Amino acid sequence: MTNNRHEKLGLTDEQVLDMFRTMLLARKIDERMWLLNRAGKIPFVISCQGQEAAQVGAAFALDREQDYVLPYYRDMGVVLAFGMTAKDLMLSGFAKAEDPNSAGRQMPGHFGQKKNRIVTGSSPVTTQVPHAVGIALAGKMEKKNFVSLVTFGEGSSNQGDFHEGANFAGVHKLPVVFLVENNKYAISVPANKQLACEKVSDRAQGYGMPGITIDGNDPLAVYEAVREAANRGRRGEGPSLIEAVSYRLTAHSSDDDDRTYREKEEVEAAREKDSIHTFATYLREMGILSEEKENQLTKEINHLVNEATDYAENAAYAAPEDALKYVYRE
Repeated sequence: MTNNRHEKLGLTDEQVLDMFRTMLLARKIDERMWLLNRAGKIPFVISCQGQEAAQVGAAFALDREQDYVLPYYRDMGVVLAFGMTAKDLMLSGFAKAEDPNSAGRQMPGHFGQKKNRIVTGSSPVTTQVPHAVGIALAGKMEKKNFVSLVTFGEGSSNQGDFHEGANFAGVHKLPVVFLVENNKYAISVPANKQLACEKVSDRAQGYGMPGITIDGNDPLAVYEAVREAANRGRRGEGPSLIEAVSYRLTAHSSDDDDRTYREKEEVEAAREKDSIHTFATYLREMGILSEEKENQLTKEINHLVNEATDYAENAAYAAPEDALKYVYRE
């Protein structure tokens, strides 16, 4: 990382520190959820670890007052940046009535919060892609100036929903940013067994949009690429496909044993590039993150996570009869 990259991008010291704080908060919530799962207190975890830089870099590049985001199930960094709280996410993990995503109805990772323009996700992967395209179409028809960002894994880029959505967005020049979070594995299948082309971004030219592959462990690189794509969309120049390459540092989910399909050494090597450490190093080099500041930040975040955990654990479950709500028109 070269000197003062964030200033060249027009980011202040405060903004990049806020990016780091959001990344660290996502990591700490995620780590706590694994502990709660192993203690038998929450049923399921699907992790963001290793992908925080791509998620937070992308979210910070958008207008979080008007743009729409359609996250996939790992996107804790995206939804925190868009206004969800540690408490919101813990309520979801414990499946409590106050869970803003689904009132405790859905598995964790099915993010949705109307007030923050986080559009509800679904269990089948990639269905969020045509939804993002539809939102962008509506915005264009109503002459509004927002873009929609949709995220998905490289495995999802092999689904029909991606190809149909990308083709429609390309034909109609819609303001959509397609962000592929390539973490190298679709559950147990490595990327080289999923794609006949070298990169996911190679697919962009088939749909009449620019495609770029970037380092997903570098939040500033992701910020720059997504900001350019969003500006392109606002200018009426159509969609963009960005592939942010990182690595999934945990098993696919709390129900998966990744030792059956990848070597421990491979995971350890990926940890050397963990964005939580590399971005912290950059901020230290820039004189933004002092030891005192880092200790204070860690203490604040640990307090937030503890508070959220206690609140969610003690919160009420939904009443049994609430299972009948929202099924049919009231």
